[in-house]
Amino acid sequence: PEALKRAGIKHLLCEPEQMKIDGNFPTVKSPNPENPEGFYLAIDLAKANDVDFILGTDPDSDRVGIMVRDKDGEYKVMTGNQTGVVLLDYLLGAMERTGKLPKNPVALKTIVTTETIKSIADKNNIRMFDCYTGFKWIASVIRENEGVMRYLGGGEESYGFLAEEFARDKDAVSAISLMAEAAAWAKDKDMDFMQMLQDIYIKYGFSMERGISVVRKGKTGAEEIVAMMKAFRANPPKQLGGSPVVTVKDYADLNVTDVKAGTTTKMDMPVTSNVLQFFTEDGSKVSIRPSGTEPKIKFYIEVRGKMETAADYEAANQAAEAKIEAIKKDLGI
Repeated sequence: PEALKRAGIKHLLCEPEQMKIDGNFPTVKSPNPENPEGFYLAIDLAKANDVDFILGTDPDSDRVGIMVRDKDGEYKVMTGNQTGVVLLDYLLGAMERTGKLPKNPVALKTIVTTETIKSIADKNNIRMFDCYTGFKWIASVIRENEGVMRYLGGGEESYGFLAEEFARDKDAVSAISLMAEAAAWAKDKDMDFMQMLQDIYIKYGFSMERGISVVRKGKTGAEEIVAMMKAFRANPPKQLGGSPVVTVKDYADLNVTDVKAGTTTKMDMPVTSNVLQFFTEDGSKVSIRPSGTEPKIKFYIEVRGKMETAADYEAANQAAEAKIEAIKKDLGI
């Protein structure tokens, strides 16, 4: 709140119950902005006060979730991928409009984060780095390239974003400040965050991302997760959602396999990791990795499509939902 006030936000409402410092977090099941149910008190406050959008951080204020009011007055969640796309595109545009775009700009994302960020970077001649999950990897790239490249922004699908170089970790304070600035700019254009996102999809291509966790508890569960990874490596899917798999990336040995050519090259990554990725001919991406802290295996599915106008948004969403369900079936999850 203090950062937003200093930035000049006048109409700022803080949910009173959730401003009370209590380590038991009595108002939520989980104090995690990835969980939309944590916003229920804020939604009531927002509806009563004609609020445009809602922001919420986790307790240590490094991740931020956002809900945007739609044309029917309902508040809709924006995913971490969508938020990252909007923020990076806005940051790039703002720097270009003010003549502040630095030389040798670079954007960063994690390997399981949306490829739309790469599309934005490629079309604007900005170098993009793919990092492992966790902001320590993003921070490492920033440090290694100091004085050579200028970091603009980047993040991960799990609601973490770092704007510029104020910190070396995901930072909700600067991210929220940037969101408020972007929202004010959009308001002047008679737009909101969702319309900004739709414009990005029209320009760079539509994408939808879905994270799925398969829980396998206990010793047998851990063994089953190991067996699943072995099976995906031994018998990778030949097609996903009706489109042939054309590239396989295995971060355990850093091999990239061109399926059609039957050739293998090496990735330039700092260490190996137990992650598998499949890329299809139509642009879909599936990432698979066991959790390092919980008894689960995680699947990150991204599908792509086209939008000619904002009127195509609902149809694109429906087609993407169907594609994701087909991919889940192909993966056996």
